[in-house]
Amino acid sequence: MATATASERREEARAAYNAFMKGCPTNLLLSRISDKWVGLVLSALKERPQRYSDLGRRIAGVSQKMLTQTLRTLERDGLVTRTVTPSVPVRVDYALTPPGASLATLFSAVKEWAEEHIEEVVEARERYDTEAGAVAAAGAQSP
Repeated sequence: MATATASERREEARAAYNAFMKGCPTNLLLSRISDKWVGLVLSALKERPQRYSDLGRRIAGVSQKMLTQTLRTLERDGLVTRTVTPSVPVRVDYALTPPGASLATLFSAVKEWAEEHIEEVVEARERYDTEAGAVAAAGAQSP
């Protein structure tokens, strides 16, 4: 029986990944990157590297705590780099890594889709809520 090389073992493990399985690393990664702040941070950084304060101003509604947590997670996952420039005050810039840039392309497409289709979604919600309300009212009136 031949012994598999480390590269062959990694390839076998990669082929066995199944994001539908709860404990699978790809499932955990999908859970992490599906956070709304991740998508917005990646989309903002797709434009250019930015400072922390620039990101905070660009992404409305994100708290300092959430922005910090999101950037740390993205850095840990190898999607963002953090560069500290010694100065007064210290300058910290964030930029996408190659995997981060490819993911940012996907998130930017989703963001653009949302901006393009929001009116249709709002109309569908209103229709649904009206119909659901009519069904509930009819159910409440029947004996």
